[in-house]
Amino acid sequence: MRKILFGILFTAFLALNAEAQQVISSSSGIGSRTVYSNEVKVNFLNLITLGSIEVGYEKFISDDHALDLQIMFNDRFGYNSEGQGKNYKTNSIQAAMNFYFGNNLNGRFFIYPLAKLRFGEFEEPSDGGVRVTNMNSFMLGAGAGYKWEVSEHFAFGPYVSIARGFSDEVADRFTRIELNGGFSLGYRF
Repeated sequence: MRKILFGILFTAFLALNAEAQQVISSSSGIGSRTVYSNEVKVNFLNLITLGSIEVGYEKFISDDHALDLQIMFNDRFGYNSEGQGKNYKTNSIQAAMNFYFGNNLNGRFFIYPLAKLRFGEFEEPSDGGVRVTNMNSFMLGAGAGYKWEVSEHFAFGPYVSIARGFSDEVADRFTRIELNGGFSLGYRF
């Protein structure tokens, strides 16, 4: 587990310290509005509905590719809710490579493979006590989304992903397949 975490962090470090290229926005093409190579973003849909704080950083490597790193606080398995004694004490980090396509000046579709590492515990009442599930797991998956560019520096849009987890303990309580999604708002610079 430590080797996987170290590998993800080392890859992120190398990508962030690579010589920056100026990249025309994800809606690149003739008449593009701005030049930037970075985006910070927040998933405001899950913040409102689940209380999960998901922040991310996207480093544009070219007009059609971007390295995407996200940190998720109070991460939930799929869209399972808390309440009735259920409590998620989990966080996650996720690395993805976004591939943009299309020529629309206002926005573009993207697809991405992802690797996610979740750590923490899930607690729920059981037989008069508390049952604790170790949520430490590694996941691989893929996703797709769309980003609209609403101004020179702001982009937003929906995305959805599906991933397979490799933890037997998590699979015994939930399932191996996890669906996730949201609606992000990003600032580009």
